[in-house]
Amino acid sequence: MKHICITIGMAMILILPFTAQAGQASPSILADACAACHGSDGKSPSTIPSIQGKSLDYMVQRLMAFKSGKREGTVMNRIAKGYSDAEIAAIAKYLASK
Repeated sequence: MKHICITIGMAMILILPFTAQAGQASPSILADACAACHGSDGKSPSTIPSIQGKSLDYMVQRLMAFKSGKREGTVMNRIAKGYSDAEIAAIAKYLASK
């Protein structure tokens, strides 16, 4: 499972520049990438942390910490660096509303 998540994460990093050029993606499309590791409903089926029920502030703080390198993760640092601050806010808002 860990290998699959790393592979998916790396693929996401590689396609992010192309999706950014195509225009602003909706928050739900951006957040769909999270389901690969965190589960389609935000309840992770493995040791990967669940994100269901987390607050907007929690999600923004965690994602920004991954992006800045203040928080370490297996692939989350690389994934978060691929998003703008506005995209992180949109993803966090979308996920917190679920």
